[in-house]
Amino acid sequence: MTGAGGWRGWRAAAEDALYGPHGFYLRPEGPAGHFRTSVHASPLFALAVARLLCRVDEALGRPASLDFVDMAAGRGELVTGVLDALPADVAARTRAYGVEVAARPVGLAPRITWLPEPPPQVTGLLFANEWLDNVPVDVAEVDSAGVPRLVLVRDDGTERLGGPVSGADAEWLARWWPLPGEEGLRAEIGLPRDRAWAAAVSRVARGLAVAVDYAHTARARPPFGTLTGFREGRETTPVPDGTCDITAHVALDACAQACTPAHTPGRPLLLRQRAALRALGVAGDRPALTLAATDPAAYVRALAGAGEAAELTARGGLGDFGWLLRPVGIAHPLGPAPE
Repeated sequence: MTGAGGWRGWRAAAEDALYGPHGFYLRPEGPAGHFRTSVHASPLFALAVARLLCRVDEALGRPASLDFVDMAAGRGELVTGVLDALPADVAARTRAYGVEVAARPVGLAPRITWLPEPPPQVTGLLFANEWLDNVPVDVAEVDSAGVPRLVLVRDDGTERLGGPVSGADAEWLARWWPLPGEEGLRAEIGLPRDRAWAAAVSRVARGLAVAVDYAHTARARPPFGTLTGFREGRETTPVPDGTCDITAHVALDACAQACTPAHTPGRPLLLRQRAALRALGVAGDRPALTLAATDPAAYVRALAGAGEAAELTARGGLGDFGWLLRPVGIAHPLGPAPE
């Protein structure tokens, strides 16, 4: 609800701007028209996710029906790529779902089920690539008296401070992102993301849930938050008018503890994308020069693949993404890997 003068918290404003009747995520060009994710960077990403699905399949004992759920599916790029990369015997048993608020993309393969929320029961892999960073959150800022207050915003992006953070939001800040009493320090209150992740994981009857996002942990919270916007491939000031993406990095360590043991007896695992992808065979190693002499075409292909893998695993770039893995009823199909 918009308050007097059009002021409201960032969570409500971003919810309308992203998912309302004229929201950013309903625009015809889709997210790929404004920013580039790992999915768009290289087909190697979908191949790695397909390999992970195969590991989940083995851990489940190769069930007659295997689910793959692509959360925040955009225009179906990842789910399509994963299906194309699966071995024929696994693909034949896979039920594929794209979960997205936008309408079903034209030309999407008929075998992919398109839903506004995940299916009620999943046996397989639920994969959320850059979903949680677009679950809207409120923003807190420390005032001159050292008190964290909600940041209010108007549709043109103008901000002012509202009332003190209270209730469950204040408890979340105290536990996961305590703010020193220094004026101007900011934090994004990640409680809605914790709840969204717990709800998604609760749909997994057996298998694995994975969240992949720009992230931070309690050891290194950004002192002024990370709220930002993206428009036509460039970072921009976040303005909640539906013309740009509004995003903020995710406190994945908080999400990791959001699921109760009763729902998910498996222990969560947090690691960097570069470690996760290397464990799934995406290494970025250059091919041997001897291949250039014996098979030049193969050398060029391998060199291009190495460049794409290097981008996906690069420090200071996509390789810094966090991966949160939560097994349900199976052993971890992806163990810790060296940084």
